[in-house]
Amino acid sequence: MKVTLLGTGTSSGVPMIACDCPTCTSDDPRDNRTRCSALIETIDRDGQHRAILIDAGPDLHFQAIRHHLWRCDAILLTHNHVDHIFGLDETRRFNVAQGAPIDVYADQHTIDSVKRIFQHIFEPHLSVNHSFVASLVPHVITETDSLDLFGIRITPIPLMHGKLPIFGFRIEDTNPDSYAGPIAYCTDVSHIPPKSSPLLADLDVLILDALRPHPHPTHLTLDDAIDEAQRIAARQTYFIHMAHSIKHADVDPTLPPGINLAYDTLTLGDTLKLDGTHITRREAVNDDPAS
Repeated sequence: MKVTLLGTGTSSGVPMIACDCPTCTSDDPRDNRTRCSALIETIDRDGQHRAILIDAGPDLHFQAIRHHLWRCDAILLTHNHVDHIFGLDETRRFNVAQGAPIDVYADQHTIDSVKRIFQHIFEPHLSVNHSFVASLVPHVITETDSLDLFGIRITPIPLMHGKLPIFGFRIEDTNPDSYAGPIAYCTDVSHIPPKSSPLLADLDVLILDALRPHPHPTHLTLDDAIDEAQRIAARQTYFIHMAHSIKHADVDPTLPPGINLAYDTLTLGDTLKLDGTHITRREAVNDDPAS
């Protein structure tokens, strides 16, 4: 199992539009943060490379190109906000490349929102013109569900994003030969309910929201995130969903041991090998269907 952080920024991204602050004008690549998303990769029992997205934000096109991503077998959605779902249109290219629809897993509220926002995908018969749209298969999951996707166990973690219940995900490789331990991905968090504590136990890596130093009604502050990280006591914690008030070179050295700021392209876990590469390519995938 390999987990790559495709994006680690807040909803505005960093650099932000119309801002010349020290972080937004930084030449440190760690301060260049696209919208939050993660990629889980594995080799399934048949030797096939598999790719699972956590969220599909508005920067998905750029992220996929940057990481040479040629397939997407499933998408896990944490919640329905713009910076986490507005890249779903881009997944149509994966449909072409792999010749198959993509399963999407989320809670009922998120699935309902996605179907409403992307009516052209889920009800294409209502469109005036036939067009090239993604092929997505929605699946409602609850906090009691556990998914086995290509040998990766995915367990929803109930979290609160202000007043909105959302999901984080506990990610575990069921391959007995893997040395990658459990990883928890928890973005857009303001409160972790006590019932979620067992799902955050004995983690190799915790990936946790840490928006900014000063308070926000729907996100953990930097100090809040440090407190939660120390309480959860994963072997390593990385902070994500960071705004421009967090400058990597200034903040990262001040964090307690075992806690660091994440950055776009950070990769965790096993190194995948499949015919010398982690990318599986098909012939003749560059021609889109007529749009």
